[in-house]
Amino acid sequence: MSSATTPPDSDPNRRRRAHSMLKHYYGLNEEGKVTEQAESLDPCDINGPHFDPEVYLNKLRMECSLGELMDHESCMVKQIRSLDSDMQTLVYENYNKFISATDTIRKMKNDFKKMEDEMDCLSANMAAITEFSAHISGTLQDQHAQITKLSGVHTLLRKLQFLFELPARLNKCLELQAYAQAVSAHRRARCVLQQYSHMPSFRGIQDDCHVIMEKLAQQLRQKFRDGGSSAKDLSECVELLLQLDEPAEELCDKFLSHAQSRFEADLQGLEAELKDSPVTDTGGDLVQKTNPGSNPVSPSSSSTTNPFLSPTAGTDILEFIDRGCNEFVSSLCLVIASYQELFINRPQEGELASKNIPEMANGKLHVFVDTLAARYFSLVERRIQEEKGVSDNSLLVRALDRFHRRLQAISKLLPGSAVPSQGTEIVVRAARERIKQYLSALQTFYHDSLTDVRQALAAPRLSVGGASASGGGASSKDATPSLPELLSSLSNFILNQLKSVLASVHLFTAKDITFSNKPYFKGEFCSQGVREGLVVSFIKFICQSSRQYCESAGDRGGSTPPALLLLLSRLCLDYETSTISYILTLTDEQFLVQHHTPVTPVTALCAEAREAAQKLLNHYVKVQGLIISQMLRKSVETRDWVNTIEPRNVRAVMKRVVEDTTSIDVQVGLLYEEGVRKAHSSDSSKRTFSVYSSSRQQIRYAPSYTPSAPMDTNLLSNIHKLFSERIDIFSPVEFNKVSVLTGIIKISLKTFLECVRLRTFGRYGLQQIQVDCHYLQMYLWRFVSDENLVHFLLDEIVGSAAHRCLDPSPMEQSVIEVICERG
Repeated sequence: MSSATTPPDSDPNRRRRAHSMLKHYYGLNEEGKVTEQAESLDPCDINGPHFDPEVYLNKLRMECSLGELMDHESCMVKQIRSLDSDMQTLVYENYNKFISATDTIRKMKNDFKKMEDEMDCLSANMAAITEFSAHISGTLQDQHAQITKLSGVHTLLRKLQFLFELPARLNKCLELQAYAQAVSAHRRARCVLQQYSHMPSFRGIQDDCHVIMEKLAQQLRQKFRDGGSSAKDLSECVELLLQLDEPAEELCDKFLSHAQSRFEADLQGLEAELKDSPVTDTGGDLVQKTNPGSNPVSPSSSSTTNPFLSPTAGTDILEFIDRGCNEFVSSLCLVIASYQELFINRPQEGELASKNIPEMANGKLHVFVDTLAARYFSLVERRIQEEKGVSDNSLLVRALDRFHRRLQAISKLLPGSAVPSQGTEIVVRAARERIKQYLSALQTFYHDSLTDVRQALAAPRLSVGGASASGGGASSKDATPSLPELLSSLSNFILNQLKSVLASVHLFTAKDITFSNKPYFKGEFCSQGVREGLVVSFIKFICQSSRQYCESAGDRGGSTPPALLLLLSRLCLDYETSTISYILTLTDEQFLVQHHTPVTPVTALCAEAREAAQKLLNHYVKVQGLIISQMLRKSVETRDWVNTIEPRNVRAVMKRVVEDTTSIDVQVGLLYEEGVRKAHSSDSSKRTFSVYSSSRQQIRYAPSYTPSAPMDTNLLSNIHKLFSERIDIFSPVEFNKVSVLTGIIKISLKTFLECVRLRTFGRYGLQQIQVDCHYLQMYLWRFVSDENLVHFLLDEIVGSAAHRCLDPSPMEQSVIEVICERG
């Protein structure tokens, strides 16, 4: 029952299945046609026409068991019920369709009855109209030929009237300056007058019209030459003159000459603006910078301001480009469009088609545009060159964007013109020049920062006692910053300045800038311009300028503070370890650099920075070693070692050497790590020195000093040196404090040794050398990586003094220790 009452639309699958079963029963295909099927003769085929129920049942009883018969019965019952349900559904559906079809047929019957009445009425009307038309045709048939003849005569009379009134009409148009109407009227009558010019009356009309049109052409030429007309009036004049058969080439020249005069005024205005505008200051810093010598904790304490931030008077570059685009470029586009409409795109008819006017006019237009654009571009480049201040980059970028955007209109109006590509080259050159200006500004900033660092290093350190004696305690802000603070400030200033420059340069690649995404600009600009031309060049400049401080000759190398050498070496080392990678990664991410062309690898820059750091540190060791060596050399050369008194204390210069070495140790320790030392012996500070090193000790107990003894001693000493480890005095140092101090002490003691070898000593002079060397040994061993190095060099110094001594009587070790401890 539920299937019978369910609407057919509620179960489309069931309805589709029922339709397919009916089609299958009636032998229909999908198109509704009867399919030819072979009839089955099997009496057991329940779907065949020869089905026999008795035979079918007997066959089932013989072949199937009781269970199979029961199953077969259940299946048959289900199929019967399913077919009954499908049949009810089809009957219900067809019943509704039959009812709907009956209603539709009844409605159509009423509508067609009304339509039949209307068609009968229409047929009657058409018959009446046909009868009336036949009656009229019959009535007017005799007069039709006469009416046609009179109409032709009337038309001819109107034409003749137009021809006879043409001179007066032309004069009237000439008075009213309706030149277009006059030319149009004359062109309509020109062919007829030419055809009947042999007749006197028409000949007179033709002559009068010719005189009038010659006068009109003269007025048009005069209006064309005056130059006071607008572009629209000028175009109208050219069009009318072409219609009057004026030479096209002459008109092209006159049109371009007239436009030239207008462009001259625009270009002269731009040039006058260039002469009046002041030149902007040259490149410098971008932002207000803090003096690295000031307290890094409070950057606001510096009052140094950037002179390049001061506003400049005059028209800025954006206004200049706007004026050029609005006046010159817009007028040029208008002239190109008008010229093309008049001479190039104009349909050529008759004799004009054989003269090939468009090609001639196009060539003249290209020459004219290229000449004017070259002058305009020269003015734009002059104005761009005046933009040397790097404080604000947005105006220049916007101006270049507007300049590039407006030139694209010329490329659309005049395909094949070189003007857009020339303008693009100006934009690219301006961007490159801007990169150079920013690089110069960064270099200037770097030099200024180093100057501030040198001033901070040269500033005297106020002690607490001196500050209180002067009337008040020195505040923390007045204290000279330490080397780590100076290094941190200098590194941060340089990095922040470089980031500020990159932010300014990034304006060239903004999404709203038309030329930023062009392949001829972005790839080359980001890769070769920003990365190589700015960032890599600045990093190389830092390394190269730092290496210049290592020059021993010249004012710079001679006056460079050692602390600055140490600070720069640490700066270059920091660049090698982390800063260079960070800067280049930041640049690549910010500018989406794609390395289509070869670029400088990070490893090459890091190697260059490490080389600079190594050279600076080596030079620092050399300078500090020479400073101490100079003190030792003067102390040896200025003393009379033969006639000196018996030593009672350590010489002051040795105390100064230990103090300076301690100061250097503290200074280097502020920037570099400790390093690795060899294990110290427990009696390093108590080591004693003999008059003769190693094998020379046997001579101490000789009863007499014979000439042969020194010979044997020298031989033994030289043999000992052959088997001892060679000491390289000026070998490169490592980046740690121990290695740096070892290099300085090696240079100092080697100088002391060579100076001793050049002097002659008395007994007390030798003893003084013993005291001095013991004092140095007490303190210097803790600074070096291998204490044996200090012991060896000091042994050599005492041994050399003994060889140069006239009376080699050494001082007792206990006395030496007492003097050194008291000193």
